[in-house]
Amino acid sequence: MQEKKKNFLQKHWSNILFGILIVLIIIPQTRQPIQVFLNRIIAFSPTEIDESDRETLKDYDWYIKNEELNTVNFVKSKGKPVLVNYWATWCAPCIAEMPDLQKLYTDYKEKVDFYFITSEAPEVVTSFLEQENLNLPVYYFLSSPPDVLQSSSLPTTFLMDAEGEILIKKTGAANWYSKTVRATIDKLK
Repeated sequence: MQEKKKNFLQKHWSNILFGILIVLIIIPQTRQPIQVFLNRIIAFSPTEIDESDRETLKDYDWYIKNEELNTVNFVKSKGKPVLVNYWATWCAPCIAEMPDLQKLYTDYKEKVDFYFITSEAPEVVTSFLEQENLNLPVYYFLSSPPDVLQSSSLPTTFLMDAEGEILIKKTGAANWYSKTVRATIDKLK
């Protein structure tokens, strides 16, 4: 009898493990951490868009609110490199890429204007940032973004040069602290 149990476990251990994983994904308290972990594993470095396929932001007239809930016109970033990230606290791929985005922000905040934009309530966002030990510049939607910066998917991130040319557009979790991204930012003026 003992030998039968051992043989059964040896033959079916991967199925048992898969079943446990499925159960953990069904349970709400364990679902998000597992999704975040899996998204971190599959997050690759985003690549630059081919020059012939790049779009350029021409209209910077877009209003958002900052962390103090003051109205900000995006036009203040005209002539500067910009990173815009649409995200939410409930979005597992968003959470997965936040540590890399934090490192990128810490290293490049003097060179690039960063906008982490969400439509969630400020109290929810503040609590999340404190819990995750993040100090990113968060903004809130007041109006629709310019056409070339529109997206209905989370996360979506745009990296633009000082002329408004979109060098990188990435939907889904990415490794934003990769050598490729840092090299792209390093060559910006």
